Amino acid sequence: MNRLAPLFALRKSEGRKVLSLYVTPGYPTLETTVPLILALERAGADMIELGIAFSDPIADGPTIQESSSVALANGMTLERTFQMAREVRAASNIPLVLMGYANPIYAYGATRFVQTCASVGIDGTIIPDLSLEESGEYRALAHQHGLASVLLAAPTTSDERLKLLDEATSGFLYCVAVAGVTGARTGVAASTVGFMDRARTHARNHPLMVGFGIATPEDARDAAHTADGVVIGSALIKILATGTPDEARAFTRSVRERLDAPTP
Repeated sequence: MNRLAPLFALRKSEGRKVLSLYVTPGYPTLETTVPLILALERAGADMIELGIAFSDPIADGPTIQESSSVALANGMTLERTFQMAREVRAASNIPLVLMGYANPIYAYGATRFVQTCASVGIDGTIIPDLSLEESGEYRALAHQHGLASVLLAAPTTSDERLKLLDEATSGFLYCVAVAGVTGARTGVAASTVGFMDRARTHARNHPLMVGFGIATPEDARDAAHTADGVVIGSALIKILATGTPDEARAFTRSVRERLDAPTP
């Protein structure tokens, strides 16, 4: 059974937000990825996005681009990503969403890709460079194998297109907080709050997750105000670049605590 819907239903019943963390498998080393994911879950993560290492990640900023380059240099492959997912699934029931670009997925073979995702316990996929108009065949294939196909909306997305994306996505709708690539920024812009209010008005069929540019626990709290949860990537990768797994766990706990804190 897909784990995304039960997670969102549980957090909604608790009046809490979903915390998703982005991890680049193979970064900083091949050996640290699985223990890191399990540690992040213990620290309060509800969901993990596994980023497929790729040489040209166009939606990602310099921090995640660098982590992808390091992972590739470490020998990371799509098959190794699947193997890490298997190892996580053997020890945990945390929802796993695979985020990657169309090139390596279609080079692997779309049918083979979704079949493998389903067999190793992946719950959904995010393909930033596969548009709504081009994704119908893939979404149908993923649906056949119980895999969510998560689509993205941005502040520049029109109201009408928000409705279309909401109808077509599955699992949740990924709301990109800023126009541009991933990367930690300073504070949550008023435009992000306005976009999330608009998304909530026009996208009513699925939970809304907001990501891109969320750097601190306070950012997470502000961004999640009208969303069902937040995605944090670059801020965590930056910690792993210079810090330790303990620091990554402490950061996760601090975000979890801020998200769960009562509203004043």
